[in-house]
Amino acid sequence: MAVAIRLSRHGAKKRPYYHIVVTDSRLARDSGSILATIGKYDPMQPKDSDRRMKIDADKVKSWMGKGARPSDRVYKLLANAGLLEKRPFPVQTKKNQPSEKTLMKLKDREAKLAKVAEDKAAVDAAAKTEMEKPNDNPVETSAEAVVATEPVAESVPVEAPTEEAKAE
Repeated sequence: MAVAIRLSRHGAKKRPYYHIVVTDSRLARDSGSILATIGKYDPMQPKDSDRRMKIDADKVKSWMGKGARPSDRVYKLLANAGLLEKRPFPVQTKKNQPSEKTLMKLKDREAKLAKVAEDKAAVDAAAKTEMEKPNDNPVETSAEAVVATEPVAESVPVEAPTEEAKAE
């Protein structure tokens, strides 16, 4: 008989609570044919809470010595509790890397962006040098120049008072 250490779900809908049980691996999860209950796991508790997982380390070691194999989730829980060594991360194959075609597209895009940035920098530099050039017609700022550039008011002839105005 293949013996497994796995989780058995209890609790209400959307409020899970698990028992860590030793059972025949060929049976359903909650079949009721349990060899031993070796702990409890409550995922609703905070991660740093001591009520999140309660486990009997002696029972775990004895069942593992008899050949019981933990499920992936139980293995993680036991490794986090310090009862087992954590599994190393698997080495990834090339499937997680982008293809050569994608790499070429990325290089082309970077080259285009670099060219656009270079062109923009050249335009900015040309505009800056254009603004820094000395002007051939310097603006006179003296008071005489201001007076000379103002339009001269036309003189309006003042008429001499007429005889009627004198009589009044």
